[in-house]
Formats: sequence, structure tokens, C-alpha cells
Amino acid sequence: MSELIHKELNYEVVGALFEVYNFLGSGYQEKYYQKALSSEFKKRGIEIKEQLPIKLYFREQYLGVYYVDFLIEDKIVLEIKNSSKFYSRDIKQVLGYLNAKNLDLGILACFSKNGLVYKRILKGK
Repeated sequence: MSELIHKELNYEVVGALFEVYNFLGSGYQEKYYQKALSSEFKKRGIEIKEQLPIKLYFREQYLGVYYVDFLIEDKIVLEIKNSSKFYSRDIKQVLGYLNAKNLDLGILACFSKNGLVYKRILKGK
């Protein structure tokens, strides 16, 4: 089994996700989970950037902009959803963020009626 990337920070992020889910439960819009997570990350002393715009270019041609839910300590991308499962489009979205920021680790978290589920996503080498 391979070594976890950013192991301690990874555990802190997952801990914050569970703290928010255990308090709020399911059924809220993503923006409320985002506000709660922002508060929890700050309480834990974790540096975050929220709704970070990432411009995407093809050569010199501007294609559009991504908005990352959280960039954590410039190391981990966190995308949150309020759905009951992961969709391939969500995984592709996180991979796009990783490629755009040249990062290796993303976390996709779903706040669902069945509990918090999360997936670590590694950029392909």
C-alpha cells in the first residue's frame, strides 16, 4: 500500500468534514456546508482559500474559469457535494482542478442522507 500524500493534513480535513456532518447532518445546500467547513478549518488553524477562481487557457486563448470550493494550504483541493453518491463528472471536475493547479491530491466529499462519504482523488502520473 502506498504512503498517503499530505497525511496529517489529509486527516485534519477528513476530521473537519465529519465534525460538520455530525453537527449538521444531511439535507442542506452546499453553501451551508461550505460556511460550516470554513469555520471549522479556521478553528483548526488550517489555511484555506474558498471559491478560488482558476482561469483556464489553451495556449493564449482564455477558455473559462473554474471555482474550487476549497484549496487547503495550497496542497489539497476539496470539492463538496450534497448528493448520495459520487458521479464520474464530479471526479473529473476534481481532476480538472488538480491539473489546473498542478496538485496531486483532491478530496471529493458528499454530505448525504446515508452519511458523509468521501473519496481521495490522485492526479494521474
